Amino acid sequence: MSGTTAWRRHRAGQRLLAERGAAIVEFALVLPVLLVLLLGIVEYSLAFNAQATLSAAAREGARTMALANNVGQARTAAQNAAAELGVPASAITVSPSSCTGASATTAVTVTIRHRQVFVSGFLGDTGIDLTGRAAMRCGG
Repeated sequence: MSGTTAWRRHRAGQRLLAERGAAIVEFALVLPVLLVLLLGIVEYSLAFNAQATLSAAAREGARTMALANNVGQARTAAQNAAAELGVPASAITVSPSSCTGASATTAVTVTIRHRQVFVSGFLGDTGIDLTGRAAMRCGG
């Protein structure tokens, strides 16, 4: 009887080793898919954050232009609001260049363009072009 019990334990141990080997193979097959999915989530969230930052910076630039009527101050305000992205002043467009003599319905528009490069490099040196745009009535 003890020989039969030992044989059953041996067979059970072999099944556990076989199942463990199958689990390792399954994990090796699923891991690349999970890593690509995780990488996609990270890249999307970084791009989404950059877009939200650009929109907020454009809104700040438009508010400054509508109240101060100064293109330089508007660009500086927008640039400071988007400091984490490193947006240069040349990427910020303010239109019209003056609110002086503007009617009550005239709006100032600030547009910021930025190229968001993928951090992972998984897709090469490519990136996506993002635009933040805001408009406010002159005079606040």
